[in-house]
Amino acid sequence: MGISLDSPITALRGIGKERSRAFAKLGISCVSDLLYHFPRAYEHRGNVKLLANAENGEVCSFILTVATEPVLRTVRRGMTLVKFRAFDDSGTAHITFFNQPFVRDVFKMGKVFRFYGKLVREGRTNYLSAPAYEPYKEGEPLPDLVPIYPMTEGLSRKIVELSVSKALDYTISQIEDPLPSHIREGHQLCVLSYAIRQIHRPDSFETLSVAVRRLVFDEYFTFSLGIMLSAAGRTRSRAPVCINTDLSDFTALLPFDLTGAQKKVIDDIRRDMAGNGQYALRMSRIVVGDVGSGKTVCAAAAIYIAVKNGLQAALMAPTEILARQHYNDLSPLLRKLGIRCALLVGSTKAVEKRQIYQSLNDTDREDLTDVVIGTHALLEEGVKFHNLGLVVTDEQHRFGVFQRAALSEKGEDAHVLVMSATPIPRTLALIMYGDLDISTIDTLPPGRQRVETFVVNESYRERLFRFVRKQVAEGGQVYIVCPSIEENEPEVDETSGEVALFPAESRESIPPLKAAVDYAKMLSTEVFPDLSLSFLHGKMKPAEKERVMCDFAEGKIDILVSTTVIEVGVNVPNASLMIIENAERFGLSQLHQLRGRVGRGTRKSYCVLVSDEKGETARQRLEAMRTIYDGYTIAEKDLALRGPGDFFAMTDRGGRIRQHGGVKFRLAGRSDDTDIMQAAFADARMLQKTDPDLILPEHAGLKKKVRDLMNINELTMN
Repeated sequence: MGISLDSPITALRGIGKERSRAFAKLGISCVSDLLYHFPRAYEHRGNVKLLANAENGEVCSFILTVATEPVLRTVRRGMTLVKFRAFDDSGTAHITFFNQPFVRDVFKMGKVFRFYGKLVREGRTNYLSAPAYEPYKEGEPLPDLVPIYPMTEGLSRKIVELSVSKALDYTISQIEDPLPSHIREGHQLCVLSYAIRQIHRPDSFETLSVAVRRLVFDEYFTFSLGIMLSAAGRTRSRAPVCINTDLSDFTALLPFDLTGAQKKVIDDIRRDMAGNGQYALRMSRIVVGDVGSGKTVCAAAAIYIAVKNGLQAALMAPTEILARQHYNDLSPLLRKLGIRCALLVGSTKAVEKRQIYQSLNDTDREDLTDVVIGTHALLEEGVKFHNLGLVVTDEQHRFGVFQRAALSEKGEDAHVLVMSATPIPRTLALIMYGDLDISTIDTLPPGRQRVETFVVNESYRERLFRFVRKQVAEGGQVYIVCPSIEENEPEVDETSGEVALFPAESRESIPPLKAAVDYAKMLSTEVFPDLSLSFLHGKMKPAEKERVMCDFAEGKIDILVSTTVIEVGVNVPNASLMIIENAERFGLSQLHQLRGRVGRGTRKSYCVLVSDEKGETARQRLEAMRTIYDGYTIAEKDLALRGPGDFFAMTDRGGRIRQHGGVKFRLAGRSDDTDIMQAAFADARMLQKTDPDLILPEHAGLKKKVRDLMNINELTMN
């Protein structure tokens, strides 16, 4: 039996059960997955130099002839060295390999190889340590660009390269192009099989660029088709009619007056849920507004309407910290209105979970829980509702269309309300929120102060530390946000000779990366030993994160060093200073959200962006943050400067992808090509008009791609 695109990777020679488990960590289970495991960067081995012409410390290639017999030595237990010399017309290099005794038999005197590595020159002597190598023959060119793949524990670089290469050899001819020819030709896009081959085995920088352009187009095109299909599908759903929408009892309990923008949003919600009084189409609405604009009270109004009409409501948040905060904020208000609430999160004890499960599906109205607030725990199989009529999700970009659907399916055609503090440019909002009607809160509640923003470099460090002390001495609290958790997280070394997949990933300089754990330890021992300082990051256990955030909220911690886990939802009115380290690493919308964590109380508040990045784009972006305070203006600026990638997915320097709502963006999340995005969106809209459900035979391949990219179940598509 031959190997096909759908064959398990174990069908490839050299991949057994153990390696297949390692590949599974990368999301690779079948041969097709290997084809779509794209390189994160490339080694430019076509950069060949003579030894005498290379700079000390330069990474490049050398065509060298082996001059001496390799010598194998054991320097200590478990450590071997193989040493020999090789030369070109300009000089000689001493070459060393560590713990690779087999290479002694590879390098025969007189043989010619292309070596790739960092040249170290001491005096007049050249050294190459463990370089990559390939046999070289005149007239038989070697590839200029060699792929570097995202890795995981249990897999070597060689294993991944060989596995992808085998997958290509066996199945490249089986790849069918689902993109309609008129779209492909209209944008001068290459065929899919060519793009797949070139991204793994590029003939040149030009052919690689052609391949990436096609594959980025595919991701935008497929994503927008999926969103449009979902939006089209929802118009056919009916939902419970909520006739009683009087909110006078609800608003009477609020300790503040609703803003005009909040009233308008609540009116939108009331109309959706009431329908025409006889029947209603299911509400699918997103409330978008800056951090602190008052979205939660709009959700609370929707919950009140649902329960008042005999329905249950569920509110799902992306983190346990945020879920608990919503519960602590909303449950006292709702209880005064006679509404019973429960909190269901991953750390909820098993006995309590069973009690909540029973109370959600209790036929006895006296014991029924009206509202449950929680995390992904709400999606568990044991969660069944008696009469779920409203689903609210917070920070929609962290869930996405199909996780929202998984919760709303627990109730028959439940209304759906989504909240997001992530400002999205209008051109993207039409796609990213394509399955939702949009309501915008464009004004902040009275009393919210503007957070004064500064951009500084490392030369201001001592002054910044003094400013931290001043804030704490005056009774304020301080956030310090770092882009990573630990210093050993993968980082592309710009001196390594690697070529980034996207030009925007190469920067003029890479300032040293601040990591939350190590930086917090340094600050607590060397800079602020007399202050209360703690750290917070996403890998901590939920109970531990909860403890730290509670301590910070209660004023027990003066300085909190954190990753962006505090980006969403944490409300500490006493926090008056936000310091963001390596600010160039964050998208502007993300910086704007982080800035929104301070200035929530009566204290004058500040945000300091710290960056030593010298690039012009980085300078423009940070200057925009300093001078612009409207989230949507900032989002448009970010789109213009950096392209659409950050709004869809974030990648770390190791090539791993943070997904948008569960959608696996392999390349689009790193692209800065706004034109190709807009072209893909426009073509998707045209196609959706002509074949709304992709039922034409020529669109069968596209339908499968939409399902594969967006994890759509067959039942959700006609």
